[in-house]
Amino acid sequence: MNRPYNFSAGPAAIPEEVLATAASEMLDWHGSGMSVMEMSHRGKEFISIYEEAEATIRELLAVPGQFKILFMQGGGLAENAIVPLNLSRGGRANFVVTGSWSQKSQKEAQKYCEVHIAASNASPAGHTSLPDPATWSLDAKASYTHICTNETIDGVEFQTLPDLKALGSDAPLVIDFSSHVASRPVDWSKVGLAFGGAQKNLGPAGLTMVVVREDLLGHAMAVCPSAFNYKTVADNESMFNTPPTYAIYIAGLTFQWLKRQSEAGLTGIAAMEHRNIAKARLLYEAIDGSQLYFNKVDAACRSRMNVPFFLRDERRNDAFLAGAKARGLLQLKGHKSVGGMRASIYNAMPLAGVQALVDYMREFETKQA
Repeated sequence: MNRPYNFSAGPAAIPEEVLATAASEMLDWHGSGMSVMEMSHRGKEFISIYEEAEATIRELLAVPGQFKILFMQGGGLAENAIVPLNLSRGGRANFVVTGSWSQKSQKEAQKYCEVHIAASNASPAGHTSLPDPATWSLDAKASYTHICTNETIDGVEFQTLPDLKALGSDAPLVIDFSSHVASRPVDWSKVGLAFGGAQKNLGPAGLTMVVVREDLLGHAMAVCPSAFNYKTVADNESMFNTPPTYAIYIAGLTFQWLKRQSEAGLTGIAAMEHRNIAKARLLYEAIDGSQLYFNKVDAACRSRMNVPFFLRDERRNDAFLAGAKARGLLQLKGHKSVGGMRASIYNAMPLAGVQALVDYMREFETKQA
């Protein structure tokens, strides 16, 4: 079977090796006589799956010992409420608005704390740049500062994390890294908490990973549901309530796949970053060298993961998408809020998939000339 190339923004492509392993173990995991979906989350079989998954992602992302890794539910969207319920203490929080997801984050947080917009990149052209951290107006009384480090819809990505201490702020930095987690290293010295839904780079929808510094635990508001209290979840090693067991299993297989990757003498996350840079460069060069396609995002902050682009003649959009589908290039239609096209080229997308897209784009442009 020749599988098509899936450019969906999420739920997104999962490595074929992972799917094949899961298929082979569907009815009987390692001689247990059970599918992972049938296991007790407190049984020794699943506990071994969970422990290996936690240890592997800690190693891959080089997560320091003073951080807890939590496997939760609710997706990144729910974390927009869970974070202020745990960290704001009902006070204030800084938000840097750089696109659709950080906009949603600050609107949700307003239900639980006072929101201060420290910076915004909103413009008539849309969210196409990143405000220089030196220009941010940080509220000194804020309990944390929230950024979305990769805007899935708008295609804007922080290439380096801001150093809040250098900006004179002691508030921990909270990052929503849902759409580029495990695609590049994380500088944990600048981060207090990171969260992300799994369905883009880590596995299937249903699992949310939270990496939180231990000193930030134990400050949840009284109204915070127990299952969303980070300290409760941490104290119970993500087993306070029944976790998304099968999603954790698939994520664990994905972590092992990531660990096996090698590129240019690099392994793991470093190899993935090297590969992701090459994929993004190939696609952006094709767009920039075209007379038909264009990308609105400033070159300095273009996302490696989510590449929105537009046809100068939008009457050709349907023909472009139909031709792409016929060639096995799926899910290229842009988000309804911005239109155009979007190619999400997460870790599971091989360079060959991006090359196939570029070849088709050039062919389509030639035929339209």
